[in-house]
Amino acid sequence: MAACIHKFDPKRPESDEPIFKYREFSIPNFSDRPISTQFDDSVEDDEIWLKMIDEAQMDAQQEPILLDYYIDLILSQRSLEHALANLLGSKLGNSNLRSTTLREIFLSVFIDDVVVKRGIREDLRAVKARDPACISYVHCLLNFKGFLACQAHRVAHKLWSQERRVLALLIQNRVSEVFAVDIHPGARLGSGILLDHATGVVIGETAVIGNNVSILHGVTLGGTGKDSGDRHPKIGDGVLIGASTHILGNVRIGEGAKIGAGSLVLREVPARTTAVGNPARLIGGKESR
Repeated sequence: MAACIHKFDPKRPESDEPIFKYREFSIPNFSDRPISTQFDDSVEDDEIWLKMIDEAQMDAQQEPILLDYYIDLILSQRSLEHALANLLGSKLGNSNLRSTTLREIFLSVFIDDVVVKRGIREDLRAVKARDPACISYVHCLLNFKGFLACQAHRVAHKLWSQERRVLALLIQNRVSEVFAVDIHPGARLGSGILLDHATGVVIGETAVIGNNVSILHGVTLGGTGKDSGDRHPKIGDGVLIGASTHILGNVRIGEGAKIGAGSLVLREVPARTTAVGNPARLIGGKESR
């Protein structure tokens, strides 16, 4: 082992030192790497995907050790849909469910469903705009499990609506196991969704979530256990739900409302009103008086 340890020679020119040779060797050269040139026709108009390609190249230049990582997951992919399907397939596949099979399932929905395509991009924009910890679109795609769980749910919900319920429930289970996010495939989600941190989020079968909603970790949108049928919360546009909040039953949370962290909500919260506490009380807004 001792023979493998480099000994510094003060008389040797700095440029001959191994660390400097490694740095020179490590500068990425994209010209001889398998970067995709077979883009889908719509890519030229896909502003977010083109931005993500630029971000991936910049990241690889700043951190050369990640060059192959970015080539495999971003730079060799034909489109955002291909990259996302490939990533979800690799993360959710296991010894009994091949990644290639899942990849094909995800891609077929991402390519064919216009609403899902729009939802993916609106979710990316939402995370980038509303989460200060998100430094780039490509960072969100590769590292934010809340975003990935949401996109997997979009596919599961599509399958659920097509009566392919066994497959939809299987995807739900894999997302729960891998990302610790449990969203029933029957739940309906709008676009511009931010699942911040996401760990421990539970969303029930008949829940409905509007557009531009932000949900932090540990949130439950569940039932009371007393009802069947339509038994889960309905969340309006622009709502913010704080960490470890539980909203139970078929109650409505109005547009622009805010629910404080750790609250237990069992009744309606009017639009543009804040609810806090256990049980939650209303503060602000006309209905709190």
